Amino acid sequence: MSSYLKSVDTDWYKQRLSGAMLWAMAGFFLLFTRFFYLQIIEGEEFKRLSENNCIRLQTIDPPRGLIFDAKGSLLVDNRPSFDLGIVARDARFLEQTLAKLAEYIQESPEALMEKIRSSKGVPSHKPVILKSDIDRDLLAVVEVHKFELPGVEVIVRPVRNYAFGSNAVHLIGYVGQINAAELKTERYAGYNPGDLIGKCGVESVYERFLRGKAGGRQIEVNATGRVVRVLKTLNAKSGHNVYLSIDQNLQEKAESLLAGQAGAVVAMDPRNGRILALTSSPSFDPNSFVTGMSRADWETLVSDANHPLENKAIQGEYPPASTFKIITAMAGLEEGVITEHTKIFCNGIYRFGNRDFRCWKKEGHGWMSVVDALAESCDVFFYEVGQRLGVDRIARYAKACGLGAKTEIGLDHEGAGLIPTSEWKKQRYGVGWQRGETLSVAIGQGFNLTTPLQMLSVAAAVANDGQLVKPYVVDAVEAGDGTRVYEAAEHAAGRMPASENTLAIIQKGLWKVVNGNRGTARIARIEGIHVSGKTGTAQVVSRKGSDSFRKIETRKHLKSHAWFIAYAPSENPVVAVSVIVEHGEHGSSAAAPIARDVIAAYLGKNQPVDEAALDNEVR
Repeated sequence: MSSYLKSVDTDWYKQRLSGAMLWAMAGFFLLFTRFFYLQIIEGEEFKRLSENNCIRLQTIDPPRGLIFDAKGSLLVDNRPSFDLGIVARDARFLEQTLAKLAEYIQESPEALMEKIRSSKGVPSHKPVILKSDIDRDLLAVVEVHKFELPGVEVIVRPVRNYAFGSNAVHLIGYVGQINAAELKTERYAGYNPGDLIGKCGVESVYERFLRGKAGGRQIEVNATGRVVRVLKTLNAKSGHNVYLSIDQNLQEKAESLLAGQAGAVVAMDPRNGRILALTSSPSFDPNSFVTGMSRADWETLVSDANHPLENKAIQGEYPPASTFKIITAMAGLEEGVITEHTKIFCNGIYRFGNRDFRCWKKEGHGWMSVVDALAESCDVFFYEVGQRLGVDRIARYAKACGLGAKTEIGLDHEGAGLIPTSEWKKQRYGVGWQRGETLSVAIGQGFNLTTPLQMLSVAAAVANDGQLVKPYVVDAVEAGDGTRVYEAAEHAAGRMPASENTLAIIQKGLWKVVNGNRGTARIARIEGIHVSGKTGTAQVVSRKGSDSFRKIETRKHLKSHAWFIAYAPSENPVVAVSVIVEHGEHGSSAAAPIARDVIAAYLGKNQPVDEAALDNEVR
């Protein structure tokens, strides 16, 4: 019995031992399987995740390409900016870190926290910028207390430096942080939140050349996000350099002449379309956009009644006023409704229907030919020519001269202007064209709208014996090794619809505007140089009654705009200029002196002012 029990007991222990061994083997099998899965199958992934805790990739922003003027003067370069950022995941106790940081940088913890909350789309291991472009004193404070500020770091990046401030800003443009809408567009594929991009002007249009290629570095960081060592670096590649067509000295001259006034000045070589100067006033400092401006400063800028953000040279659309008489004269001569010898009498009033249309010269000009009418800007002469032509024939010539369409200068947001036709009015207003409206159109008023650049193109084409040219603002783009990746080519934009004889007549009239005894721009004379041009006074309000009109024009914002377009030397033109002074009243007194001084500066001449011309009440 005892041996039986002993046998049973032994079998029971054997069974228990076997079971335990089986369970142990099963456990080891499961562990082995799990280890195999983690080490072999998912080993690379877990290795990557493990290394990501201490190894990170930092982007190295590329320096943007430099911008020079036509003579190689540096206009825009880069400078280092020290930005204060924080990696939230490294900050441990984020609120305490922000509270401590706020003490040192004189900011509220709430404002800093709001910047972190609003940084959607920024990866958790990337720094969120809390303060841009900090000064050296603040930098020193942060560096001294960096061990109390886990996750806080100073990022050094190149930012734009506009050496001449507001000078040529409407041409050059400025940079700013890319926004959410821009990030979604195909144009900015590959860009990241916080990247700086060209927002307007050459900075925007030539973004793909100027941007450069970002680099990166692989770094090892400790638990607080401090860099332990740099493992690998891939240097960033600078953007290409852009050479503008403008002459910086001439640009500064134009800026100074327009200072304190709203308007625009554009100068161009009529032979090839090279823009020599382009200024719009008032202006602004693009450096304020580089690291961000306050909301109050932005509101002040956008609410300014003189619209400093608008590039008036290419976006400003104004009635061309008497500068448009070039088009009316051309159409009249080409259509045969007048000849060089046609005489029309001006007594100061043109009667049409039951309304009197007045000439700017109250007592009238007497008998006028087309040459004299251009020289003295006789309204009555062109009222009659316009009535003989009709609005649609005038429009056909205006459009053939490039008006009513963009010049394709290569800058963003260019205005097209407006050249009205009878069909346009019917579609726009649902009513037919009135013959009386043609009179206003014939002298550049009414629905007519043009930009200073468009009227410059007209003046340049007359100077160039009828050849229209496409204006441009960039001569070349060069890579860092000096290789030219882009070079401007001259582009003909067609011809004016005028014969040599017609152009010669118009040129004679524009010559007499400045050089004739009764020309409206005698003030534009330059010693030793013949200048040709055309004045204009663009009315802001209707001129139905002369007395009421003069009373209205005493208010600054209702005064007429002053135009002057010109080219020189008359015999062999190398420069053409277009000037508009908003609410400057008369082209002869407000715009012509500016054009004269720009031309004189370009040609290296001193210009004595014809004092007698200052007393000449002209348009």
